Parts: sequence; structure tokens; C-alpha cells
Amino acid sequence: MRVMISLTILFAVMATAAAADSPALTIYNQNFAVVRQLLTLELQAGANDVQFSGTTAQVEPSSVILRSLIDGWRLSVLEQSYRNDPISQPLLLALFEGQTIDFLVSSYPEAKTVRGRIVRSGYVPVAQTQRYRAAGSGQPIIEVNGQLRFGLPGLPLFPDLADDTILKPTLNWRLQSDQQGTVKAELGYITGGLSWQADYNVVAATDSDDLELLGWVTVHNNSGRSFPDARLKLMAGDVRKLAPPQNGRAQRAAFDAIMESRIETGVTERTFDEYHLYTLERPTTLRDQETKQVEFLRSPKVESERLYIYDGVFIDPQRYGHYAPINRRQDTEYGIEYNSKVWVVREFDNSEQNGLGVPLPKGRIRFYRRDVDGQLEFTGENLIDHTPRDERIRVHTGNAFDLVGQRLRTSYQVDSRGQWVDERFQIELRNRKEEDIEIRVVEHLYRWSNWEIRSTSVPYRQIDSRTIEFVVPVAAGETATVDYSVHYSW
Repeated sequence: MRVMISLTILFAVMATAAAADSPALTIYNQNFAVVRQLLTLELQAGANDVQFSGTTAQVEPSSVILRSLIDGWRLSVLEQSYRNDPISQPLLLALFEGQTIDFLVSSYPEAKTVRGRIVRSGYVPVAQTQRYRAAGSGQPIIEVNGQLRFGLPGLPLFPDLADDTILKPTLNWRLQSDQQGTVKAELGYITGGLSWQADYNVVAATDSDDLELLGWVTVHNNSGRSFPDARLKLMAGDVRKLAPPQNGRAQRAAFDAIMESRIETGVTERTFDEYHLYTLERPTTLRDQETKQVEFLRSPKVESERLYIYDGVFIDPQRYGHYAPINRRQDTEYGIEYNSKVWVVREFDNSEQNGLGVPLPKGRIRFYRRDVDGQLEFTGENLIDHTPRDERIRVHTGNAFDLVGQRLRTSYQVDSRGQWVDERFQIELRNRKEEDIEIRVVEHLYRWSNWEIRSTSVPYRQIDSRTIEFVVPVAAGETATVDYSVHYSW
């Protein structure tokens, strides 16, 4: 599009910024993005009024960066204003409130017009930080032939638009240029309404725990603007993002991240600052109100392990939610309730040797298993956090149907003067499967930080300063028992 220029006495130029190429986006998984757009500006030396209508409806005006790409061309923004009240029928009714206009009424055999005065438009904009929309706390009120009526008598026919009305969200700049001519400029800004997430589909083989893992990037565009042939980058990590005004370091890092673009194929990943940046090397069109998915990871064979974990203690949050540690020591009822569910957990290494070895952004992971007839059956899902390479992933996918746990306290003794508590538990594990399995029993030593296991029927290992674990083999159709006692002192 050619830029139209008109020179005024004050040497101010009203121009329209033309987009020079496809936009580039860096989208964060926190519902915001950085948009980069190259513009062509026709400028006079001195002050220029420039209008750009290619922003989103959720741009953060204070984040806008505009700079010349030509060395030696000094370009500065003297003033900037942002308008987000694009023309619509309800808004035009508001603009002509109190005036009389024509309404087109459809009636057989021919249409006719009637004159009506707009007493109330019914248009109410939402909060300034959001997109304007035609909401109405009330209907329009129109006076026709001296009578008031709710609703429109027909299709409103408005006079010409005023010069300052806009059709799209618009940035208006007063730019200072030190020379005349055509300049290539770069526009960057932060906007809400764009987000992405990772989704993983995992298929387990029929007769083994080997997994086929497929990763998808799902991008959501609710920004109020479409981006044709956009170059996309996806930032993974927990970036600190404040409500406007924008965090300065995050803004600068995000803007710099989109400065380098190259077109190849597939999805590449690299470290950026303290985060990971995924680049979709092939341009894609991202329409407003669209959800788009792109495959970014496929691994045909990932070795995994299926674990059964029994964490039997149940602490009622309604009763004990505000308990201080000192109150747990001598409360005879604390920790005696239990649940009977045994967790099913899938565990695998995110390593190159295991067919992965790439940073995995957080997202939903769904598990399927292929039945003997070849059909896929859904077996559970959960969320994983951002996971670096060479770390282990453990996902709780559900509860085992044929495994039951029971946790009973068999003795309790307390000596307040001697400052000690002795407690004994018996944990029963019932295996109703037709195969031998192994259950990991997790016990939390919650009464005090000083503890000692005085006796146990099964060897244990210490997980951390307050947690121990028993690995218990349970034969098919059989029951196994863990019996242990713990001594607390303070």
C-alpha cells in the first residue's frame, strides 16, 4: 500500500504506516506475546503525524517500541496515543445520540424510511483495559413521531463518518525525523490475548511399558487481530510478568528474542536467557479467535517404568489445615485417618539415551495403551512442569482398581515430661491382580523433626528428613504387611 502524504503549514505530516513484511511473534505461555512488525514510513524532515491500524485489540501501549532500521536516520516518538473504539453500529448510535437520523424499515411491497431521534443508544463500553464491545445496560430508546420506543425502528442510516473515527484499534504517533524520505522502521509491542501450551500424547505398547511420545504445540489467538504468514517463537519458562506497566527486563528480553528470524523447516529449540525458546521455522497464518496445533516432538520408543505407590495417610484439611507443627506432637487423633487407594505412576527419563533429551515445556500429558485388538484406550492424564533434559518425569495417571491399602495405628504412647512419643503402624496391602507386583509404601513422619525407626518388618529407605519408603513385593491374590514403630523426641 502506498503512503499518502499531505504537507501542512506546521510541517506536520499525516501518514499511514504500511506493513513491509510478515509479522513475527514470540508467544509466552502466560497469555501474552511480543509482536514485531516492519513498517515503511514516508516522512518529511521535522514533525510527522503517523497513523498505524495494524495492532491487536489488547496491546499494552506503554510497551510500544518504534525505531529506524537505517543507520544514521534519527527517528523519535514525540507523542503517542492509542484508540480502541473501532466503529460499530452501537458506537455510531452513541456518537449520534440526541440527533435525528433515518431508519430503513422493510415492509411489503417496498421499503421505506422513517425519521427517529436517538434518545439513548444503549451502548456501554467495558473497562478501558479491555476490548470495547456493544454491551447494553439498557436497550436503545428512539423517538419516532413524538413517541418513545425501545429498540430500533429499522436499520439506522448514518451520515458520513467524522474524520477522527476509526475502523480498527489504532496507534497515532507524532514522529520527529531528521530527514525526508522513505524509512524502514521496526515496531514491537506486548499484547495480551495470545498464549500457547504443550500437549503430550503417550501410547504404551500392548505387552510392555515402552512408550511412543508425541508432543504438540497448541497456540490460541484471542488478541483481536489475525497474523498472516507469521513467524512464531514460543517462550517456555516462568517469566515474571507484572500487570501493566510491563516488567522492563522481561520486555527487553522478549523484544530482543524476536529480532532474529530465519526460515527453515520443523521446530528448533535453544536456550534464551533463563528460559527456552522454541522456533517454528515455517511461517504460519494465525487467525483471530483461532486455535492452531503444530507437532514439535516425536519419539517412537521411550523406556518407562510403571510404579504402584501407596501413600495412605490422610490429613483432613478442614480440621488440621492451620495446625502448627508443635500441635501435632501430642494430638492423639492426628494422622490416624487413611485412604485405601494405590496410585498408578508412570516414570521415565528425559534423556537422549531414552529417545528424548530435550527441554520439555509444561503441559498436559495423556496416556493411552494399545489393546490386543489394536485399539487405543485412554488410561489417564496429568500435568507436567517445565522439565530440563536429563531429569526424571513422574506422572500420577490414576488409581489401581485391583490394589487396596489399609493403614492402622496399633499403639500410641506419649510422655509429656520426658518429651517423647512412640507410635506403631500396620499397613496391609492386598493384591487382587493375576500377577505379582511391587508396591512402594510412603510414610510421612509428621509429628516432629527428631525421629528414630525402632522396629520394622520390611527394610526402608529415607527419602528426605521427614519421609521414608518401603518397597513391598505382593504376590498375585495375596496380602503383604508392613509393621513399623517410630520414636519421636523433642
